[in-house]
Amino acid sequence: MYNILSNRIRSSGLLLDPEVIILDEPTSALDISVQAQILNLLKDLQKARGIGYLLISHDVEVVKFMAQDVRVMKEGRLVFG
Repeated sequence: MYNILSNRIRSSGLLLDPEVIILDEPTSALDISVQAQILNLLKDLQKARGIGYLLISHDVEVVKFMAQDVRVMKEGRLVFG
């Protein structure tokens, strides 16, 4: 029940037509096929609405697929970008 409520609260944020959405490990616990579906959905949403994403991820492949501009932090310090 918590997940359903949480998802409804998060998705209702799109009704506010945000310019930027923070994605903190959006696909970390998903298998590769579901991960691909979510990432493609996010890209389609970005293209259709002109939304920017701040993507936080440890998965380099996800970053490569999603990002136009990359910054890397280690131990709280910017080390690349």
